Amino acid sequence: MDLSKPNTQANLEAAFGGESMANRKYLFFAEVAKQLGNSDLAKLFRDTANQETEHAFAHFRLLHPELVIEDPASLSEAQKQAVLARCLQLAIEGETYEYTTMYPEFAAQARADRDSGAEAEFNEQIDESKDHAGIFRTAAKNFGLLAPIEQHHAERYGIALEALNGGGRLGEAAEPVAGKWICKVCSMIYDPASGDPDSGIAPGTPFEAIPDSWVCPICGTRKANFVPYREPELQAD
Repeated sequence: MDLSKPNTQANLEAAFGGESMANRKYLFFAEVAKQLGNSDLAKLFRDTANQETEHAFAHFRLLHPELVIEDPASLSEAQKQAVLARCLQLAIEGETYEYTTMYPEFAAQARADRDSGAEAEFNEQIDESKDHAGIFRTAAKNFGLLAPIEQHHAERYGIALEALNGGGRLGEAAEPVAGKWICKVCSMIYDPASGDPDSGIAPGTPFEAIPDSWVCPICGTRKANFVPYREPELQAD
């Protein structure tokens, strides 16, 4: 499959769209049949909808081979995060296109056609798509914040394993890492180099300069529940 050829990619995207539309349409028909008491026809529509989903998935796998997972157990945590981040990126792109381009154009056409009902519907969809994009952006941001947390956990487990095999105990360095603070509730690590732009904390802002009203972007706990970050280390018994 050569996705560098524009016609191939366009045709796959069209096929994915068609199969996806068929799935939702048949599910709608199944609801109609169910409401009218025809359970056999409702089942036929649902079964066919499921088959159309498999067709759509097959097309989408060809469009996005980076999302095809053959052996999840073989992936590192970093690789898993990269796949999930790609899913969120595609979700953000789709919702952003809907609220910045697709629905505004539809609403403009409805206004030109003096169709107030359609215009209201499209404007409502703009707001919903914007909300969805915001949710996906927050999730993507959280994945970025979670990476150093998982690294911290992995390091602690590694040292704990060393302690179990060779004696000693899991401890922390005597001196904290300059500038970094860690949440006692969820282990989110505040790095002044990154700040927290989504909360109005610019990169380069030292933890001490953050307002007391600031809360952890992961778990929502207050600033007072952060302590200076110390790297885990193996200590003698």
